[in-house]
Amino acid sequence: MALRDIFISLSENEALSTAAQNYGFKLGAKNIVAGTNLQEVLESVRKLNEQGMSCTINHLGKFVTDEATATQAKEEILALIEAIHSENLNAHISLKPSQLGLSIDIDFCYDNLREIVEYANEYDIFISFDMEDSSHLQLTFEFVEELQKSFSNIGTVIQAYLHRAQEDIESFKDSRLRIVKGAYKEPEEIAYQDKLEIDINFIELIEYHLAHGHFTSIATHDHNIINHVKYFVEEYNIPKDTFEFQMLYGYRKDLQQALVKEGYPLCVYVPYGEDWYSDFMRGLAERPQNLNILTKQVFNKKTNTVLAVAAGAFVLGRLTKRK
Repeated sequence: MALRDIFISLSENEALSTAAQNYGFKLGAKNIVAGTNLQEVLESVRKLNEQGMSCTINHLGKFVTDEATATQAKEEILALIEAIHSENLNAHISLKPSQLGLSIDIDFCYDNLREIVEYANEYDIFISFDMEDSSHLQLTFEFVEELQKSFSNIGTVIQAYLHRAQEDIESFKDSRLRIVKGAYKEPEEIAYQDKLEIDINFIELIEYHLAHGHFTSIATHDHNIINHVKYFVEEYNIPKDTFEFQMLYGYRKDLQQALVKEGYPLCVYVPYGEDWYSDFMRGLAERPQNLNILTKQVFNKKTNTVLAVAAGAFVLGRLTKRK
């Protein structure tokens, strides 16, 4: 798991994050970020919709520590909801409670979340509560449970690397869930450390929710897991309108298009905004093979994963020192 730890460490490096925001789009970040502002992401979503793909849109932002920034993030999401409705896009919202004040004040954060969910509910737009590190996990679940007492347009994420994931998925079996492997560094007492154990739990969670739960978003680029799911849904006659495959914007475009042609629902996780770096690195931590995929797409050649990470960190670090 050493490579995964490298990506997590890079995701937390403020100097690299600053450099990435300044230089990233020049170095190819536009291939994995759908724009820096609302109009740019809406254009990206329209193009994906035309290809038969739905979208979940995430306005990127780190852990916020002041109310003004959190309020600004809320207003951006409200504008995004209005745009999805007015332009009749096939899209919904993924949000992170930490961006909306979770680290500032629980009541303040809850009020922001409720305002977003209530506004989205008016337009029948789904809101997915993203999961972050374990320190925020229980509070996020509690927010979801409380809001579900009044609204039906919300769901959340189950992270397969957590030991508690099976218990959580049973608790939320009546919710629309996105199932992921997990991309934060957690200790052994909280999370599995071995890739095989994570993969096995990931598949077991997917099968459980497909068979016993509500709508399931299967977030993976792994063709082996995708093929397993195809076999499972066919074997147990699970309707295609009860699940979707979900992939990151810019990754495995060939596989995304192939799944659509085969008639499978495909949703693209579409990030936008200037603060894209940490989410990008955590995506690589969740599945380091994604760097090979991205390298081929951006540079049209194979590059050793470790060398690519080291080179990227070195270049961004040098750029930072020159500022």
